[in-house]
Amino acid sequence: MPGQKRMTLKERNKHLENMQAAYRQASRKEKGLLLSHLEQVTGLGRKRLIDKLSHDLTARVRTRQRGKEYGPEVDDALRVIAESLDYITAERLTPGLVETAEALIFHGELQASAATLTQLGEISIATVGRILRRIQQDKPHLPRSGPKEANRARENIPTRRIPWNESEPGHLEADLVHHSGPSTRGDYVHPIQFVDVATGWSERVAVLGRSYLVMEDGFRRIAQRMPFPAREIHPDNGSEFFNHHMLRFWPECFAGVTLSRSRPWIKNDNRFVEQKNSTLVRRYLGNLRLDTVPQTRALNLLYDMMWTYYNFFQPVMRLQQKEVFVSGDEPKRVRRRFDTAQTPFERLCATEVLSAQEQQEWRQWRHSINPRQLRRDIYHQIDVLFSLPGLAPGAVENVRDSLTITV
Repeated sequence: MPGQKRMTLKERNKHLENMQAAYRQASRKEKGLLLSHLEQVTGLGRKRLIDKLSHDLTARVRTRQRGKEYGPEVDDALRVIAESLDYITAERLTPGLVETAEALIFHGELQASAATLTQLGEISIATVGRILRRIQQDKPHLPRSGPKEANRARENIPTRRIPWNESEPGHLEADLVHHSGPSTRGDYVHPIQFVDVATGWSERVAVLGRSYLVMEDGFRRIAQRMPFPAREIHPDNGSEFFNHHMLRFWPECFAGVTLSRSRPWIKNDNRFVEQKNSTLVRRYLGNLRLDTVPQTRALNLLYDMMWTYYNFFQPVMRLQQKEVFVSGDEPKRVRRRFDTAQTPFERLCATEVLSAQEQQEWRQWRHSINPRQLRRDIYHQIDVLFSLPGLAPGAVENVRDSLTITV
């Protein structure tokens, strides 16, 4: 019935139990009326209702439990693989289990038999999730912006939103994160972050202050390291991105690039980079104030390690389909379906932007890197950054507490 709330499974079974005796004693005509009523109330089909009402509705207790299919060898392998990739979700972890296990075996971080590798290739996402919840509950995770002149500079830049299903690499959302602490006085560190919408590839570089000279240096560093051309750069409306100096600089640094910007005060126009601001910037350092040259250099060393770790070893899931459901007066519901998890590098290779030789060279370089050791190096670099003078008393302890996050 329109506007009627659906029964839960428990409510439906209870109602059928209450109606079963009346159904069995009813005449043929009465059974027909009763079935029509139950169709409307429960939402079940007529044949299904007849089957249920004709049999015992009491839930049967399982007398024999299913045996355990995966033994401690799989648990041990998942423990090492999950730690090496920083305890990402089972949906992101499972598609690359065999490949990651083989890399860890090559680097001497894991011992696994051929039978275990076969099981890792067959195990389901749900089973991986259950095992991870059991064995990794207490493991730490890597913790995972003159106004009048600026307005004139950006007034000819179109406002738009990069589509979520963009398939061509090079459409980059950009943002600036403030490491100012409780006060914005003076110069302090700003990480510049780029995120490619099509592949999930991310770039970060830390600059001290927001002058066009340091911003220019930061963008040049990103342009030199990025393995594919930038076709569009899409920041917010900040004057650090749109001023006369930067508008002269963009075509020089990124040949053939087009500029667009988000609508003022609508953060969802930059949704991909805003998400990464949380998981790849704030989750590491929180709201610490960083305002010295040594801190900037230490942070850039950390971002160099993150560049390798997150682009070549951390699988990401990409939205594949959105379905909108509207039912009467109920709120609109959106069902999102995601594809199989892949690293940004693998997604980049699938677009054929890189030549076969470039792909082979990158794969050989990745094969030489131990992801588990890289994760240890990232933790060590965080400790180095925290040990530098100039941080507010007590601030580091608060950030350290946030680094221990359960799976």
